Amino acid sequence: MPLDNRFGKPYRLLKTEDFSSVFAFRKQRSSALLQILHSNGNQLGHPRLGLIVAKKVAKRANQRNYMKRVIREWFRCHKNELPAQDFIVRVRSRFGRSESAQAREQLAKLLIRNPSHGRKTADSAD
Repeated sequence: MPLDNRFGKPYRLLKTEDFSSVFAFRKQRSSALLQILHSNGNQLGHPRLGLIVAKKVAKRANQRNYMKRVIREWFRCHKNELPAQDFIVRVRSRFGRSESAQAREQLAKLLIRNPSHGRKTADSAD
């Protein structure tokens, strides 16, 4: 089967109950820029992504959209390496073009590592 690098609706968390079910598990990991919440798994056989970028983090919509675009693009390219779980990525602090490589690196550390071990990473900013 060829690799499918699209990011269509099956790979997104869209409904409030999808987000609520991930929040109910309370499994999370954090870094300086990002917080990842994840479920134990889903029956779909592929990972799904939900994004949260609050106005508190970045007032301007174009800044929030850029951060979401960076995260979506990383997920699109790496979704075949991720377990079949639901993930919510919450941006903790604003990053722009100069920090986008750092955000991608933190995303890789938080998501590709087995998410069933512990709540936070060693490089947690808390």
